[in-house]
Amino acid sequence: MGKFIYGTPSIAVDFDDRVLAHLKVVILAKVRRGESFSFSWDYEAAAGSGNSSIWINPTIPLQFDFLGSRQPHLNRVWVEELMRLANTPAGLRVTPEPPEPHESAGS
Repeated sequence: MGKFIYGTPSIAVDFDDRVLAHLKVVILAKVRRGESFSFSWDYEAAAGSGNSSIWINPTIPLQFDFLGSRQPHLNRVWVEELMRLANTPAGLRVTPEPPEPHESAGS
């Protein structure tokens, strides 16, 4: 379980390392381009359910802390879906990971 840490004073949100790795790619791509956007997530029932939203701005400090020592394999389809969501008025939100397309033989 990793942590997404944002702002001053900071908030820390727990995400599975695999989810966090995909969020990191999308968030850093947007921030690198100087783009602001909303980011929303749901809390698990064990944490009381509910959801939160924040405004991501390139001038606000952010940090990604991973518990695992190995970088997860990135699912290109999921990264593209998360980026598409980040570019909508509703903003980025965590969605279930879609299956990766199988590469055809000889590619």
